[in-house]
Amino acid sequence: MQITIIGTGYVGLVTGTCFAEFGHHVICVDKDTNKIEQLCKGAIPIYEPGLDTLVAKNVKEDRLQFTTNLEDAVRGAEAIFLAVGTPTSRRGDGYADLTYIYQASKEIAPHLQGYTVIIDKSTVPTGTASQVERIIRESNPDADFDVASNPEFLREGAAIADFMRPDRVVIGVETERAEEILRAIYQPLFLQETPIVKTDIKTAELTKYAANAFLATKISFINEIALLCDTIGADVIALAKGIGMDGRIGAKFLHPGPGYGGSCFPKDTLALMRIAQEHGQTLRIVEATVEVNAAQKAKMVKKIRDAVGGSEAGKTIAVLGLTFKPETDDMRESPAVTILPALLEKGAKIKAHDPFGIEEAKKSMPAGIEYTENAYEACTDADAVILMTEWNQYRALDLNRLAEIMRDQIFIDLRNVYTPKAVKAAGFQYIGVGRS
Repeated sequence: MQITIIGTGYVGLVTGTCFAEFGHHVICVDKDTNKIEQLCKGAIPIYEPGLDTLVAKNVKEDRLQFTTNLEDAVRGAEAIFLAVGTPTSRRGDGYADLTYIYQASKEIAPHLQGYTVIIDKSTVPTGTASQVERIIRESNPDADFDVASNPEFLREGAAIADFMRPDRVVIGVETERAEEILRAIYQPLFLQETPIVKTDIKTAELTKYAANAFLATKISFINEIALLCDTIGADVIALAKGIGMDGRIGAKFLHPGPGYGGSCFPKDTLALMRIAQEHGQTLRIVEATVEVNAAQKAKMVKKIRDAVGGSEAGKTIAVLGLTFKPETDDMRESPAVTILPALLEKGAKIKAHDPFGIEEAKKSMPAGIEYTENAYEACTDADAVILMTEWNQYRALDLNRLAEIMRDQIFIDLRNVYTPKAVKAAGFQYIGVGRS
């Protein structure tokens, strides 16, 4: 099948590459000439494990192309996926900015030939598909097309596995023709009996927001319980295991830490709140989730400050991990973006390491942070070390070596990677989240 992907950001690039791996012929379009030139040379603009290999394979086998020529890409396409950004509005009110979606819709309209399904892959508020249809019909009244919704559920760092072996595929359609096209696109998944959840378009649009809000709620819940554990001396890790083994609850996303971040949870929870408010509803649980997450990051600053004696002024603090999660270079809404500037402002010296996030960190973090080649260099002569992101290479640090090279032995484990016993045995004071 001939598929066109509008946008070569995280979602667009992964989606297009995986569709090509399914055997479809895919053209990915972007206005960014430099990005397209780099992709044509095999350079991947994001870090996602395995993506570079899969792109190279499908380009070599002539199933995957990159171009800035929208007209050529749209002409003859049977399905066009809109995978452009929908960031939080610049007004700061939490609404999703649909400028790029509407612009792409207007630009593809004149070039549609034959029956085409236009599919929203980006995360968009309910009613967006109707606006996309209106824009295209106003621009090209004779076009033969349907609009559909096919939300993505990709986890950064595991996106290819999520796409190739998904829990489910959600398709929001209004016509049998559109449904047939989408089922044909995902035909390779039928062999592994992947559930296809067919809904109306508005339900599909809302499903992504609801899923992310629920997962974010689990994170905020366990973070609040962790604070209670800190207060009364209980162990949140054992507690999370105790409730997570209940099949009605599940163990996933019950990992306390410095708060959620990334490209989805922060903006999607805010957008869902605004969608509800527009329709005269209040989502109190989602509102509380957002409030708890913001407070959690602030409380981590206090936890660090208390650990180094009540004031970070003049202290050298090593930070291991900057991205919002491992296996990505994404710094969007990372806890580090909130926590580290607060420490710098009060006079701390920050030495930081991250396996893949340093270049992105330099774009979003204030000046004054020293970035190092490895974890041990960051910890040399430090008064305290903060494990901020649970990259695999930080899970087996030589604690005895750390104790020798650091000025003071304070280990602040914001991801609860280590057992307090092991860290204390190396001579450290251990500070975790919901355990001691």
